[in-house]
Amino acid sequence: MKKSTLPFKGKLENPAWWLNDQAETSSGRVGLSSTEARYRLTKFGPNLFRDHQDQALILQFLSRFKNPLVLLLLAASAISAFTGEMTNFVIISVMVLLSVTLDFVQEHRAGKAAASLRRSVSVRARVIRDGKPIDVPVTEVVPGDITVVSAGDMIPADGLVLEARDLFVKQALLTGESYPVEKRPGALAVDATELQDATNAVFMGTTVISGSARIQVVKTGAGTAIGTIADQLNNQPPPTAFEVGTHRFGLLIMRLTILMVLFVLLVNALMHKPWLDSFLFAVALAVGLTPELLPMVVSVTLSRGALHMAEKRVIVKRLASIQNLGSMDVLCTDKTGTLTEAKIRLEQHVDPQGNPGERVLELAYLNSFFETGLKSPLDDAILAHEKIDVSAWQKIDEVPFDFERRRVSVLLDKGNTRVLVVKGAPEDIIALCTHYEDQGNKSQALIDKAAMARIHEVHNNLEKEGFRVLGIAWREVPLDHPHAVVGDETELVFAGFAGFLDPPKESAGAALTALKAWGVTVKIVTGDSELVTQHVCGELNIPVTGVLTGKEIAQMDDSALRIRVETANLFCRVNPSQKDRVILALKARGHVVGYLGDGINDAPSLHSADVGLSVDSAVDVAKEAADMILLEHDLNVLLDGVLEGRRTFGNIMKYIMMGTSSNFGNMFSMAGAALFLPFLPMLPTQILLNNILYDLSEVPIPLDKVDSEELRSPRVMDMDFIRNFMLVIGPISSAFDFLTFYVMLSVLKANEALFQTGWFVESLTTQVLVIFIIRTRGNPFKSRAHPILVATSLTVVAISAILPFTPMGIFFGFVSPPAQFYAILLAMVLIYLALVEMVKRVFYRSYRASNFH
Repeated sequence: MKKSTLPFKGKLENPAWWLNDQAETSSGRVGLSSTEARYRLTKFGPNLFRDHQDQALILQFLSRFKNPLVLLLLAASAISAFTGEMTNFVIISVMVLLSVTLDFVQEHRAGKAAASLRRSVSVRARVIRDGKPIDVPVTEVVPGDITVVSAGDMIPADGLVLEARDLFVKQALLTGESYPVEKRPGALAVDATELQDATNAVFMGTTVISGSARIQVVKTGAGTAIGTIADQLNNQPPPTAFEVGTHRFGLLIMRLTILMVLFVLLVNALMHKPWLDSFLFAVALAVGLTPELLPMVVSVTLSRGALHMAEKRVIVKRLASIQNLGSMDVLCTDKTGTLTEAKIRLEQHVDPQGNPGERVLELAYLNSFFETGLKSPLDDAILAHEKIDVSAWQKIDEVPFDFERRRVSVLLDKGNTRVLVVKGAPEDIIALCTHYEDQGNKSQALIDKAAMARIHEVHNNLEKEGFRVLGIAWREVPLDHPHAVVGDETELVFAGFAGFLDPPKESAGAALTALKAWGVTVKIVTGDSELVTQHVCGELNIPVTGVLTGKEIAQMDDSALRIRVETANLFCRVNPSQKDRVILALKARGHVVGYLGDGINDAPSLHSADVGLSVDSAVDVAKEAADMILLEHDLNVLLDGVLEGRRTFGNIMKYIMMGTSSNFGNMFSMAGAALFLPFLPMLPTQILLNNILYDLSEVPIPLDKVDSEELRSPRVMDMDFIRNFMLVIGPISSAFDFLTFYVMLSVLKANEALFQTGWFVESLTTQVLVIFIIRTRGNPFKSRAHPILVATSLTVVAISAILPFTPMGIFFGFVSPPAQFYAILLAMVLIYLALVEMVKRVFYRSYRASNFH
C-alpha cells in the first residue's frame, strides 16, 4: 500500500523508552535464539500496525450477503414463504445461494494466488538469531531482536542503536524533517522526550540514507511510533483510472436499474397486477440488470494476470496496477541497468590536463574504501580496479552522500597530515575548487579562466566518449580538525577525473523499438550527464527527440514543463524532486505513466507514477513503494508485462460490453412487456434462473484469449464508448425480444406459461451466444474463443432448451414448447447474431474514423 507522508505532531502514546539505559527486552548483543524468537512472536504478535489476519472462511462467505440486492432477494423469499408461496421461497433461496457461492469460490481462489505472489517479494530484515545473521520477513521481527541495517534499508521496528558507523536516517515520515538525522549510541539527557530528540533510537518505516548499524528492537507493530498514527499513514492511494472507470460503470448501471424498477412497479400498480408478484418481478429485474459478477470477473482476471506475469518474472504487489501497466503509454526509466549492462568498470583516471594520473586513482580509492554510506556501483568499480595499500590511513569522519549535494567526503589521518577527500558530480566538485594539481601533484596552481576552460574540455571529451565521470578533489586540514561537515567542502584542490564505462545492453535497443511499436514511449530520466546519455542512445540507435537538464527544469514553472515533457525523451542531471516533477507533468498531460527505479532517490517517483516498477535487487524503500517487482532488470520482461496487462483489460471489457448490450436489452424488454401484457412476461424465479445460468456461461471469460489488435495500443476505460455500444447493440436484442413476443402471441397463440417458457429460452440463448460476436472486434470465426468458454456457453444454451421438458421445469413454471417454436427460434437466433455482427462492424468502423479525425 502506498503511504502518505504526514509529519507527526504532538506526544507519542508510547513513553520515551529511548531514555532507558537498557531496554526491557534486552537480548545482549548476540541476538535471540530461534526458540525464544518464536515464543515472542506468539506473545507480541506479528510486526504489523494491525494484525490483519484473514477472517474465517465461513465469515468471509457470510459477508457476501451484505450486498443490498442479495438482502432484497432474501427478504422477497421470506415474504413468499410467509404468504405460502413455498416454491418461490425455495427457488429464490437456492438461486441466491448458488450466485453467492460461485462468486465467493472464484474470488477466494484468485485472492489466495495473488497473496502468495506478494509474499514472495515482501521486504525482509536481517536479524541475529542463534548468533548468526539471517533474513526474515519484517512481520517476524520481535522485541529483543538484534537487527543489522545499512544504506537503503527501511528500519523494520523501533529500537535502540547499539553500534553505528556514520548512520544517517531520513525520518520525514514521522517528523516532517526534510534532511537526514545522524543516529549514534549513548544515553540522552532526561528532557529528550520528543521523538526528534531521540538520536540514539530509530523508528519503524524510516529509511537509512547512509552508514550502517546494529539495532536492538524495543517496539514492534502497533506499539511503534508509526503504529500509533497508522490510521493517518495508511490512507488508501488515490483510485486508479481503471478503478474510477469501473465505479462510473457501476453508477451507470445503478441509475438504469432504479429507473427501470420504478417504471415496472408503477406500470404493474396501474394495471392492478398482484403486488407480491410485481414486487418479486421488480427485484428479480434489478438482479438481472446488475453486473454482480463484475467484481469476481475483475478479481479473477487480475489474479490470473498476476500468475501469468509471475511466469514472465514480474511479481505484482497491487493487482489494480496490472491494468495500469496495460494502459501505460509512457515509461520513465533510468539509464543504468536498463539501457546498459550495469557492469561498470573504471577505465580512465586522468589529471586536470587529461593525462593518466595515479594520484587521482589513489584519492578515489581512499574515498570509496573508507566511505560507509550508500556505496554506488562506481565505488565498487573503483575498489575492483586496483588494490591500493591504505594501512597508513585512519578514518576520522565522513559527510555522507546525498542527492542534493551529489558528493561524499571522508576525513582521513595519516599521522603527519589530515586530509578531506571529496568525490562527486564533476560540475559540483569543480565549482568548489580554487586550485588544481599540476604535473602529478608536484605543484598546485590557481584555477584561472584558462585552467577552468581546459578542465571543462577534459570533462566534456570524456563524456562525449561515453564515460560516466566523477570529479576528485581534496583539502588539507589542521591535525586537530575533529569532524567533517558540509562547510568543509570549500577551497578544494582539484585532482582530476575518474571515467567509467557501462557497456550498452544489446537487448535494450530492440526492446525499446518493440515498446514503441506497442504504443509505449520510453523517456530516460537520469542523474547522468546529457553527453553520456546521448552517447549510449547513439550506440543503441535510439533517436533523441529532445534533451532537458535538471538546471533547465529548475528554471521552469509547471505549465512550461508540461509542454516540454511531450517532446523531450532525455531528462539528464536531474535530482529526485525533478524526476517527480517530470512524472507529474506527464500525468497532467493525460498520460498513464510508469516509472522504473531501484534506488532510495526513486521512492517519490515510484509513488507518483500510475504504476511503480522496481527490481528484486532494489533497496527496501524502492521495493516497498513499487506496485510491481521485476525479477530481471530487462525491458523485454517489462514488455511481456505490458501485454499481459492489456490482455487482462481486454477480458474485463468483454464482460462489461456484455452487461451493457444484450443483457441490458433483455432486461429493457422485460420492463417494456409489462406495458401491454396482462401477465408477467417472466416469473421472478425464471428471471433469477436466467441470470444464474447466464452468469455460469460468463465465468470462463478470464481464460479467454484477446485479439492481437486489442493489444496493439494502450487502452483506458472509456465510458462514452461503453454507453454508445450499449445504445447501439442493446436495442437489437430488444427488437428480437419483441419479435419473440409476436411469435408467441400471434403465431403460436401461447398462454401465460408457454409465453414465459418461450421467452426464457429465447432470451437466454441470444444473451449467451452473442458473447462470441461481442468478444472480438474482428471476425468471430477467425478469433477462436477459449474451449471452456465455448463448452459452458453451449451447455447453458442446451440446458435452457431441454429444461422445459424435465420435471425440474415444472417447479419453475415451464411447459413444453411445440417443435415449431424451436424451428422459429433457430432462424431468429441466426438472424440476430448476423445482424449484431454487421452492426458491430459498422460501429467499430465509425469509432475508428472518429478517433482518427
